[in-house]
Amino acid sequence: MDFKRKLERLRPMVPLRSTLEAEGVVATPRGEAPSRDDTLSALRAQMADILGRKPAPKERIEPALVELPFIRSEAAHGPLHQRLERYGAGHAVGRIPVDAALSAQAEALALLSLDPSLADVDPSRALFLDTETTGLSGSGTVAFLVGLASFEGGELVVEQLFLRTPAEEAPLLARVAERIEAASCLVTFNGKAFDLPTLQGRYVMNRLASPPVRPHLDLLHVARRLHKARVGSCTLKAVESEVLGFVRDADIDGGDVAPRYAHYLRTGDEASIRCVVDHNSWDVVSMAALVGLYGEPLGTLHGDDLVGLARTYRRAGALDRAERAAEAAVQGGAGPAGLRVRGEIAKARGDRARALADFEALAAAIDDPRVRLELAKLYEHFVKEPDRAMALLDQGTGERPEAAARRRARLEQKSRRSRKPV
Repeated sequence: MDFKRKLERLRPMVPLRSTLEAEGVVATPRGEAPSRDDTLSALRAQMADILGRKPAPKERIEPALVELPFIRSEAAHGPLHQRLERYGAGHAVGRIPVDAALSAQAEALALLSLDPSLADVDPSRALFLDTETTGLSGSGTVAFLVGLASFEGGELVVEQLFLRTPAEEAPLLARVAERIEAASCLVTFNGKAFDLPTLQGRYVMNRLASPPVRPHLDLLHVARRLHKARVGSCTLKAVESEVLGFVRDADIDGGDVAPRYAHYLRTGDEASIRCVVDHNSWDVVSMAALVGLYGEPLGTLHGDDLVGLARTYRRAGALDRAERAAEAAVQGGAGPAGLRVRGEIAKARGDRARALADFEALAAAIDDPRVRLELAKLYEHFVKEPDRAMALLDQGTGERPEAAARRRARLEQKSRRSRKPV
């Protein structure tokens, strides 16, 4: 590039110099041409001034509690925001009163949960717990709303703790620990996988002592064992609707909970969070109704759910209870599923005559290789009729070819022996 073109590239600096002179950043003596060094020094000074300026502070909206139904109190670790509701005797979730939990059989709850530690708890001192969080997983997930419910004087008292700002988490956690310590057991819905691990992580992050360990009844696992065949996805809403007969009005979707809290923190808009508060309250109240149902399930469960009840009792080793539940399932219109579970439990109890009658009726009602296999075993070992057992093998028993071949060879041998004259 020649010298003339270089000068042309430097010309835009002159107006800038004039601008700087007008602003009083630099001053050039009259009659003297501005030098390149002066211009660069002036630019550097202006840039330093710009970079050194502090940005104008943004106005932070401090969330308030004017419309939300929480009362502020001072706790050892700071401010605590609480809401209390009382549900008197007779208040029901659908067809089940919540105070039925007071007379729930701890042994039945222990069997249904497959957890012997629950057998000696006092259901009247149970703590029902549910959280609403800022996410689904991770160390940064915070429980901004915790619902706690327990019985006092025959009433179900719901206490909700709200995190107005994340800086006030310590007093909320301390109150939760205090309530857990006073309880005989915890009752949650998916709490073993979500609520308790989330809270445990927050105690660690806040350098607070974790709550004491209590027997834990997770109702989600019980619901799946009893209702999955009939209800399918055993969400709390589905169980409320299909089992308790209660449908929530205008409830929030679970995926909207965290965004609404984030919106509340940004804007202070309390109306956006009110439906989350109601959602959380419904959750803990419904848990109390479910404990009442599961604590004495025989007279209140749907016939198809009694099949799940009988199987769960059998799995827990409570064969007497399992037999009664299976009989109730058959009488309650459970159909083939009822016959099958009653036959299975009769066989486990050694009542082969009852098992034979149920499996024969079942084989006549449905085409199922597994039923034919159970019936073939009974014909071979109990009735001692190998020919009838082989007839079932001809129809198919679902066994692997090598297993079916061994069974057939054994049955043919027994058949030949039975034909020999004495």
